[in-house]
Amino acid sequence: MKKFKYFKISKTRKLRFIVNYGKKNLFIIFLPGFMSDIEGKKPQSFRQYAIKNKLSFLSLEYFGHGKSSGKFTDGNISIWTNNVKFLIKKVIKKNNFIIIGSSMGSWLAINQFKYFKKQIKGFIGIGSAPEFLTRLMWNKLPKNIKNEILKKGIANIKNAQYEYPITYQLIKDGRKNKVFSKKISSYIQVSMFHGKKDEVVPISFSRKVLSIFSKAKKNLFIIKKGDHSLSDTQSLKLIKKQLTRIVKNIL
Repeated sequence: MKKFKYFKISKTRKLRFIVNYGKKNLFIIFLPGFMSDIEGKKPQSFRQYAIKNKLSFLSLEYFGHGKSSGKFTDGNISIWTNNVKFLIKKVIKKNNFIIIGSSMGSWLAINQFKYFKKQIKGFIGIGSAPEFLTRLMWNKLPKNIKNEILKKGIANIKNAQYEYPITYQLIKDGRKNKVFSKKISSYIQVSMFHGKKDEVVPISFSRKVLSIFSKAKKNLFIIKKGDHSLSDTQSLKLIKKQLTRIVKNIL
């Protein structure tokens, strides 16, 4: 049975998360996407994988997501990056881990290399979407929507089958969290998975993520029938197959 926990990050704020401890000295961290929670198919699938393979597992709901504290519209990339950093320090501590990021989760995962480079032993991206706030949203918005955001500070934006409340503070903070111009010199396995039928994020984003890692062993897996979420059974099977390869190289 799933047992969710809460961690206080201030007097009035708490984060909901799920953790399992395995016998092996390695964590799997799953970082959900934009407006996602930890009750979906992907976090639960990776949790079951960790339990089956005697690994530890951690996933969380960022500020304003799921049942964590706060309004979604008050959050941003910097806040969510710090949420992840906080829980890694409190729960994983000095243990090594493989980090899996879904969509925006890949952006937050890349940001963690600044703090935990030596502990991160592998990185898997699923429909990776770093810098999507400017490249896929702001830069492509019609002038009238941009004016609405500048005037009111917020507007609802549709992207493929999704609709989001987007604030100007979120856009501005996203500009401060650019990662595609960075270089990370980690000797790890970095694997990107992207659906060929992804209508939300172009495959080029996964390629750009791979270009960040100058010394890693890199793979790009394009799933022909896959959409943006890659939550279907076949896609998850392929991702976990690669995850097994990474785990075996570490342990």
